[in-house]
Amino acid sequence: MPAMSPDTISFRSDNDWGAAPAVIDAIAACNGGTARPYGADDWTRRVEARLCEVFERQVGVLLVSTGTAANSISLAAMTPRWGSILCHRHAHIHADECGAPEFFTGGARLVPSASAGSKLDADLLRAELAAGRGDVHCVQPSAASITQCTEDGQVYSPDEVAAISRTCREAGVPLHMDGARFANALVSLGCTPADITWRAGVDVLSFGATKNGAMNAEAIVVFNDELIAQLPYLRKRAGHLLSKMRFIAAQWEAYLADELWLDNARHANAMAARLAQGLSGVRGVGIAAPARTNILFVTLPAALEAGLRERGFDFYGDRWGPGVVRLVTSFGTTTGMVEDLIAAARDIAGETP
Repeated sequence: MPAMSPDTISFRSDNDWGAAPAVIDAIAACNGGTARPYGADDWTRRVEARLCEVFERQVGVLLVSTGTAANSISLAAMTPRWGSILCHRHAHIHADECGAPEFFTGGARLVPSASAGSKLDADLLRAELAAGRGDVHCVQPSAASITQCTEDGQVYSPDEVAAISRTCREAGVPLHMDGARFANALVSLGCTPADITWRAGVDVLSFGATKNGAMNAEAIVVFNDELIAQLPYLRKRAGHLLSKMRFIAAQWEAYLADELWLDNARHANAMAARLAQGLSGVRGVGIAAPARTNILFVTLPAALEAGLRERGFDFYGDRWGPGVVRLVTSFGTTTGMVEDLIAAARDIAGETP
Protein backbone atom coordinates (compact mmCIF):
# COMPACT_ATOMS: atom_id res chain seq x y z
CA MET A 1 0.00 0.00 0.00
CA PRO A 2 1.54 3.34 -0.99
CA ALA A 3 2.43 5.82 1.72
CA MET A 4 0.16 8.79 2.22
CA SER A 5 1.44 12.13 0.97
CA PRO A 6 1.97 14.95 3.49
CA ASP A 7 -1.11 16.66 2.05
CA THR A 8 -3.42 13.70 2.65
CA ILE A 9 -6.19 14.18 5.21
CA SER A 10 -6.79 10.77 6.69
CA PHE A 11 -10.18 9.41 7.67
CA ARG A 12 -8.97 5.90 6.87
CA SER A 13 -8.18 4.58 10.34
CA ASP A 14 -7.34 5.73 13.84
CA ASN A 15 -4.20 3.60 13.35
CA ASP A 16 -2.99 6.21 10.86
CA TRP A 17 -2.35 8.72 13.63
CA GLY A 18 0.72 8.91 15.85
CA ALA A 19 0.78 8.89 19.63
CA ALA A 20 -0.47 11.60 21.96
CA PRO A 21 2.27 14.03 23.07
CA ALA A 22 1.87 12.98 26.72
CA VAL A 23 2.52 9.36 25.73
CA ILE A 24 5.66 10.28 23.78
CA ASP A 25 6.86 12.34 26.74
CA ALA A 26 6.29 9.37 29.05
CA ILE A 27 8.32 7.07 26.81
CA ALA A 28 11.21 9.55 26.81
CA ALA A 29 10.99 10.07 30.56
CA CYS A 30 11.22 6.35 31.35
CA ASN A 31 14.28 5.94 29.15
CA GLY A 32 16.78 7.25 31.68
CA GLY A 33 18.55 4.92 34.06
CA THR A 34 17.85 1.23 34.57
CA ALA A 35 14.80 -0.79 35.53
CA ARG A 36 14.04 -4.41 36.20
CA PRO A 37 13.03 -6.30 33.04
CA TYR A 38 10.05 -8.44 32.03
CA GLY A 39 7.42 -6.38 33.82
CA ALA A 40 9.12 -6.27 37.22
CA ASP A 41 9.59 -2.50 36.91
CA ASP A 42 7.89 0.27 38.86
CA TRP A 43 5.91 1.53 35.86
CA THR A 44 4.24 -1.81 35.36
CA ARG A 45 3.40 -2.12 39.06
CA ARG A 46 1.79 1.33 39.03
CA VAL A 47 -0.25 0.56 35.90
CA GLU A 48 -1.49 -2.71 37.40
CA ALA A 49 -2.64 -0.80 40.48
CA ARG A 50 -4.20 1.95 38.37
CA LEU A 51 -6.21 -0.54 36.31
CA CYS A 52 -7.57 -2.03 39.52
CA GLU A 53 -8.80 1.47 40.39
CA VAL A 54 -10.28 1.97 36.92
CA PHE A 55 -12.26 -1.28 37.17
CA GLU A 56 -13.08 -0.88 40.89
CA ARG A 57 -11.72 -4.28 41.92
CA GLN A 58 -8.65 -6.48 41.83
CA VAL A 59 -7.92 -7.55 38.26
CA GLY A 60 -5.18 -9.49 36.54
CA VAL A 61 -3.18 -7.34 34.11
CA LEU A 62 -0.84 -8.47 31.35
CA LEU A 63 0.61 -5.82 29.05
CA VAL A 64 1.29 -6.72 25.43
CA SER A 65 2.20 -4.76 22.32
CA THR A 66 -0.57 -5.59 19.84
CA GLY A 67 -4.31 -6.12 19.84
CA THR A 68 -3.93 -9.37 17.94
CA ALA A 69 -1.76 -10.70 20.77
CA ALA A 70 -4.20 -9.48 23.42
CA ASN A 71 -7.11 -11.21 21.73
CA SER A 72 -5.30 -14.41 20.82
CA ILE A 73 -3.58 -14.95 24.16
CA SER A 74 -6.85 -14.27 25.99
CA LEU A 75 -8.75 -16.76 23.86
CA ALA A 76 -5.99 -19.34 24.26
CA ALA A 77 -6.58 -19.25 28.01
CA MET A 78 -10.33 -19.73 27.52
CA THR A 79 -10.48 -22.44 24.87
CA PRO A 80 -9.10 -25.98 24.53
CA ARG A 81 -7.60 -27.13 21.24
CA TRP A 82 -10.77 -29.05 20.38
CA GLY A 83 -13.01 -26.10 21.25
CA SER A 84 -14.77 -23.39 19.30
CA ILE A 85 -15.15 -19.66 19.89
CA LEU A 86 -18.48 -18.09 18.89
CA CYS A 87 -18.13 -14.58 17.49
CA HIS A 88 -19.84 -12.26 15.05
CA ARG A 89 -19.04 -12.89 11.39
CA HIS A 90 -17.63 -9.33 11.14
CA ALA A 91 -15.54 -9.63 14.31
CA HIS A 92 -11.94 -8.58 13.97
CA ILE A 93 -10.74 -11.89 15.40
CA HIS A 94 -12.57 -13.68 12.59
CA ALA A 95 -12.04 -11.36 9.63
CA ASP A 96 -8.79 -9.52 10.24
CA GLU A 97 -6.29 -11.52 12.28
CA CYS A 98 -5.02 -14.03 9.74
CA GLY A 99 -5.95 -17.04 11.85
CA ALA A 100 -3.97 -15.84 14.88
CA PRO A 101 -6.58 -17.00 17.44
CA GLU A 102 -6.62 -20.47 15.91
CA PHE A 103 -2.82 -20.50 15.92
CA PHE A 104 -2.43 -19.40 19.55
CA THR A 105 -5.15 -21.73 20.79
CA GLY A 106 -3.45 -24.66 19.09
CA GLY A 107 -6.30 -25.36 16.71
CA ALA A 108 -9.56 -24.14 18.26
CA ARG A 109 -12.03 -22.97 15.65
CA LEU A 110 -13.64 -19.57 15.30
CA VAL A 111 -17.32 -20.09 14.49
CA PRO A 112 -19.14 -17.04 13.11
CA SER A 113 -22.62 -16.52 14.49
CA ALA A 114 -25.61 -16.03 12.22
CA SER A 115 -26.57 -12.96 14.27
CA ALA A 116 -27.81 -10.11 12.10
CA GLY A 117 -26.36 -6.59 12.12
CA SER A 118 -23.06 -6.18 13.93
CA LYS A 119 -23.83 -7.56 17.40
CA LEU A 120 -24.33 -11.05 18.78
CA ASP A 121 -27.93 -11.92 19.57
CA ALA A 122 -28.19 -13.62 22.97
CA ASP A 123 -31.10 -15.88 22.01
CA LEU A 124 -29.49 -17.05 18.78
CA LEU A 125 -26.17 -17.50 20.59
CA ARG A 126 -27.89 -19.86 23.03
CA ALA A 127 -28.76 -22.25 20.21
CA GLU A 128 -25.33 -21.91 18.61
CA LEU A 129 -23.55 -22.72 21.87
CA ALA A 130 -25.64 -25.89 22.16
CA ALA A 131 -24.89 -27.12 18.62
CA GLY A 132 -22.63 -30.17 18.62
CA ARG A 133 -22.18 -30.22 22.37
CA GLY A 134 -21.11 -33.69 23.51
CA ASP A 135 -20.69 -34.94 19.93
CA VAL A 136 -17.16 -36.29 19.54
CA HIS A 137 -17.26 -35.46 15.84
CA CYS A 138 -17.71 -31.72 16.51
CA VAL A 139 -15.56 -28.98 17.99
CA GLN A 140 -16.99 -28.17 21.39
CA PRO A 141 -18.42 -24.67 22.02
CA SER A 142 -15.96 -23.31 24.57
CA ALA A 143 -16.06 -19.49 24.56
CA ALA A 144 -17.76 -16.45 23.06
CA SER A 145 -16.27 -13.13 22.04
CA ILE A 146 -17.88 -9.73 21.48
CA THR A 147 -16.34 -6.53 20.11
CA GLN A 148 -16.90 -3.26 21.99
CA CYS A 149 -17.37 -1.08 20.02
CA THR A 150 -18.38 -3.23 17.05
CA GLU A 151 -16.71 -3.19 13.66
CA ASP A 152 -19.27 -0.67 12.41
CA GLY A 153 -18.95 1.60 15.43
CA GLN A 154 -22.06 0.50 17.32
CA VAL A 155 -22.07 -0.35 21.02
CA TYR A 156 -23.38 -3.08 23.29
CA SER A 157 -25.30 -1.65 26.25
CA PRO A 158 -24.57 -3.10 29.70
CA ASP A 159 -27.90 -4.94 29.51
CA GLU A 160 -26.98 -6.46 26.14
CA VAL A 161 -23.61 -7.61 27.47
CA ALA A 162 -25.30 -9.06 30.55
CA ALA A 163 -27.80 -10.98 28.39
CA ILE A 164 -24.98 -12.50 26.35
CA SER A 165 -23.08 -13.30 29.53
CA ARG A 166 -26.10 -15.11 31.00
CA THR A 167 -26.32 -17.18 27.83
CA CYS A 168 -22.62 -18.03 28.16
CA ARG A 169 -23.04 -18.96 31.83
CA GLU A 170 -25.93 -21.27 30.96
CA ALA A 171 -23.65 -23.00 28.45
CA GLY A 172 -20.71 -23.06 30.85
CA VAL A 173 -18.40 -20.97 28.66
CA PRO A 174 -16.48 -17.74 29.39
CA LEU A 175 -17.03 -14.41 27.63
CA HIS A 176 -14.25 -12.37 26.03
CA MET A 177 -14.52 -8.72 25.03
CA ASP A 178 -12.34 -7.28 22.26
CA GLY A 179 -11.98 -3.68 23.39
CA ALA A 180 -9.66 -2.29 20.72
CA ARG A 181 -11.81 0.87 20.88
CA PHE A 182 -13.01 0.34 24.44
CA ALA A 183 -12.66 4.01 25.40
CA ASN A 184 -14.78 5.14 22.46
CA ALA A 185 -17.53 2.72 23.46
CA LEU A 186 -17.31 3.71 27.11
CA VAL A 187 -17.77 7.44 26.59
CA SER A 188 -20.57 6.76 24.11
CA LEU A 189 -22.43 4.68 26.69
CA GLY A 190 -21.73 7.03 29.58
CA CYS A 191 -21.20 4.17 32.02
CA THR A 192 -18.25 3.01 34.11
CA PRO A 193 -15.62 0.51 32.94
CA ALA A 194 -16.87 -1.91 35.61
CA ASP A 195 -20.48 -1.64 34.44
CA ILE A 196 -19.69 -2.71 30.89
CA THR A 197 -17.23 -5.48 31.80
CA TRP A 198 -17.16 -7.65 34.92
CA ARG A 199 -20.43 -6.40 36.39
CA ALA A 200 -22.07 -7.42 33.11
CA GLY A 201 -20.32 -10.81 33.17
CA VAL A 202 -17.21 -10.35 31.02
CA ASP A 203 -14.36 -12.70 31.98
CA VAL A 204 -11.48 -11.17 30.02
CA LEU A 205 -11.09 -7.80 28.28
CA SER A 206 -8.58 -6.99 25.56
CA PHE A 207 -8.16 -3.31 26.45
CA GLY A 208 -6.77 -1.29 23.57
CA ALA A 209 -4.85 1.97 23.83
CA THR A 210 -2.96 2.07 20.51
CA LYS A 211 -5.85 3.39 18.40
CA ASN A 212 -6.63 6.12 20.93
CA GLY A 213 -3.26 7.76 21.51
CA ALA A 214 -0.66 5.16 22.48
CA MET A 215 2.14 3.84 20.28
CA ASN A 216 2.02 0.07 20.84
CA ALA A 217 0.27 -0.53 24.14
CA GLU A 218 -2.50 -3.06 24.80
CA ALA A 219 -3.58 -4.82 27.97
CA ILE A 220 -5.24 -8.11 28.87
CA VAL A 221 -7.48 -7.39 31.85
CA VAL A 222 -8.66 -10.54 33.61
CA PHE A 223 -11.77 -10.62 35.82
CA ASN A 224 -12.06 -14.41 36.08
CA ASP A 225 -9.57 -15.65 38.66
CA GLU A 226 -9.65 -19.17 37.21
CA LEU A 227 -8.01 -17.90 34.02
CA ILE A 228 -5.22 -15.83 35.55
CA ALA A 229 -2.68 -18.56 36.37
CA GLN A 230 -2.00 -19.73 32.81
CA LEU A 231 -1.96 -16.35 31.07
CA PRO A 232 1.62 -15.34 32.00
CA TYR A 233 2.92 -18.54 30.42
CA LEU A 234 0.81 -18.07 27.31
CA ARG A 235 2.09 -14.50 26.98
CA LYS A 236 5.71 -15.63 27.30
CA ARG A 237 5.22 -18.45 24.79
CA ALA A 238 3.64 -15.97 22.37
CA GLY A 239 6.69 -13.70 22.52
CA HIS A 240 4.91 -10.82 24.25
CA LEU A 241 6.66 -10.77 27.60
CA LEU A 242 8.81 -7.81 26.61
CA SER A 243 12.15 -7.49 28.34
CA LYS A 244 11.81 -3.68 28.44
CA MET A 245 8.18 -3.68 29.50
CA ARG A 246 8.53 -0.25 31.09
CA PHE A 247 8.19 1.33 27.64
CA ILE A 248 4.68 -0.12 27.29
CA ALA A 249 3.80 0.52 30.93
CA ALA A 250 4.90 4.15 30.69
CA GLN A 251 2.50 4.62 27.80
CA TRP A 252 -0.33 3.17 29.85
CA GLU A 253 0.52 5.36 32.82
CA ALA A 254 0.28 8.48 30.67
CA TYR A 255 -2.79 7.19 28.84
CA LEU A 256 -4.76 6.67 32.06
CA ALA A 257 -3.55 9.88 33.75
CA ASP A 258 -5.79 12.96 33.90
CA GLU A 259 -8.49 11.21 31.81
CA LEU A 260 -6.38 11.44 28.64
CA TRP A 261 -7.89 8.17 27.37
CA LEU A 262 -11.44 9.40 27.90
CA ASP A 263 -10.77 12.90 26.54
CA ASN A 264 -9.19 11.45 23.39
CA ALA A 265 -12.19 9.18 22.87
CA ARG A 266 -14.69 11.97 23.49
CA HIS A 267 -12.96 14.12 20.90
CA ALA A 268 -12.82 11.32 18.31
CA ASN A 269 -16.50 10.51 18.84
CA ALA A 270 -17.49 14.15 18.59
CA MET A 271 -15.64 14.50 15.30
CA ALA A 272 -17.51 11.51 13.86
CA ALA A 273 -20.84 12.90 15.05
CA ARG A 274 -20.12 16.24 13.36
CA LEU A 275 -19.06 14.45 10.20
CA ALA A 276 -22.29 12.45 10.14
CA GLN A 277 -24.35 15.58 10.72
CA GLY A 278 -22.62 17.49 7.95
CA LEU A 279 -22.70 14.70 5.37
CA SER A 280 -26.30 13.72 6.04
CA GLY A 281 -27.55 16.75 4.12
CA VAL A 282 -25.36 16.22 1.05
CA ARG A 283 -27.18 15.00 -2.03
CA GLY A 284 -26.67 11.29 -2.69
CA VAL A 285 -24.96 10.53 0.63
CA GLY A 286 -26.44 7.81 2.83
CA ILE A 287 -25.51 7.33 6.50
CA ALA A 288 -25.62 3.61 7.29
CA ALA A 289 -26.05 3.94 11.06
CA PRO A 290 -25.94 6.66 13.73
CA ALA A 291 -22.47 7.83 14.74
CA ARG A 292 -22.20 6.21 18.17
CA THR A 293 -18.40 6.16 18.35
CA ASN A 294 -15.61 7.22 15.97
CA ILE A 295 -16.54 4.98 13.02
CA LEU A 296 -18.96 6.04 10.32
CA PHE A 297 -20.12 4.06 7.30
CA VAL A 298 -21.57 6.08 4.44
CA THR A 299 -22.70 5.45 0.89
CA LEU A 300 -21.21 7.85 -1.65
CA PRO A 301 -21.99 8.33 -5.34
CA ALA A 302 -18.99 7.28 -7.43
CA ALA A 303 -18.28 10.84 -8.60
CA LEU A 304 -18.35 12.15 -5.04
CA GLU A 305 -16.04 9.43 -3.76
CA ALA A 306 -13.58 10.04 -6.58
CA GLY A 307 -13.75 13.78 -6.09
CA LEU A 308 -12.98 13.55 -2.39
CA ARG A 309 -9.99 11.33 -3.06
CA GLU A 310 -8.72 13.76 -5.71
CA ARG A 311 -8.86 16.51 -3.11
CA GLY A 312 -6.64 14.55 -0.73
CA PHE A 313 -9.12 12.82 1.58
CA ASP A 314 -8.20 9.22 2.34
CA PHE A 315 -10.61 6.53 3.54
CA TYR A 316 -11.34 2.84 3.14
CA GLY A 317 -13.71 1.67 0.44
CA ASP A 318 -14.42 -1.30 -1.86
CA ARG A 319 -14.81 -3.74 1.04
CA TRP A 320 -18.36 -3.40 2.28
CA GLY A 321 -20.25 -3.13 -0.99
CA PRO A 322 -20.60 -0.76 -3.96
CA GLY A 323 -20.21 2.85 -2.90
CA VAL A 324 -19.83 2.06 0.81
CA VAL A 325 -16.87 3.71 2.51
CA ARG A 326 -15.66 3.83 6.10
CA LEU A 327 -14.70 7.11 7.73
CA VAL A 328 -12.81 6.95 11.03
CA THR A 329 -11.91 9.89 13.24
CA SER A 330 -9.29 9.96 15.98
CA PHE A 331 -7.89 12.02 18.83
CA GLY A 332 -5.83 13.82 16.17
CA THR A 333 -8.71 14.68 13.85
CA THR A 334 -9.37 18.42 13.95
CA THR A 335 -12.62 20.29 13.49
CA GLY A 336 -11.02 21.92 10.46
CA MET A 337 -10.41 18.55 8.81
CA VAL A 338 -14.02 17.54 9.34
CA GLU A 339 -15.39 20.84 8.05
CA ASP A 340 -13.08 20.68 5.03
CA LEU A 341 -14.41 17.23 4.09
CA ILE A 342 -18.01 18.35 4.51
CA ALA A 343 -17.39 21.49 2.45
CA ALA A 344 -15.64 19.50 -0.27
CA ALA A 345 -18.51 17.01 -0.43
CA ARG A 346 -21.03 19.80 -0.81
CA ASP A 347 -18.96 21.49 -3.48
CA ILE A 348 -18.51 18.29 -5.51
CA ALA A 349 -22.25 17.59 -5.18
CA GLY A 350 -22.93 21.06 -6.61
CA GLU A 351 -24.48 22.45 -3.48
CA THR A 352 -23.96 26.00 -2.24
CA PRO A 353 -22.69 26.42 1.33
